[in-house]
Amino acid sequence: MPTLNRVQLIGRLGKDPEGRFTPTGKKVTSFSLAVDNRWKTATGEAKDSTEWVNIEAWGRLAEVCDEYLHKGSLIYVEGRLKTDRYEDEGQTKYFTKIVMSTFQFLDKKPAEEPMMQVEEEQGEYEIPE
Repeated sequence: MPTLNRVQLIGRLGKDPEGRFTPTGKKVTSFSLAVDNRWKTATGEAKDSTEWVNIEAWGRLAEVCDEYLHKGSLIYVEGRLKTDRYEDEGQTKYFTKIVMSTFQFLDKKPAEEPMMQVEEEQGEYEIPE
């Protein structure tokens, strides 16, 4: 039976990317992405909500995120869901994040600057400690 684990989001960075290296020397960068949802109620009242999503990038993609992204950047992200777990005071806790496979800058730039798109090959990654 075929399966699909693919996520596509457009949002703004909630903070500057935080880059680090794993013990084996692999680059990994994390940041939060704010994804807005706006709608009107039956009475015509405007409502909105924001979902905060944790994003993780690896390798060259992580390097590009560290160099070019900053708090407030508008981007398109594509990736896959990944759930990790950790121990906290004897209890196992779980959290879900998006492991980014590609992204695209959506901020408006001057006409002479081309839009940049970055893709990363699917590969194994480590859980940073």
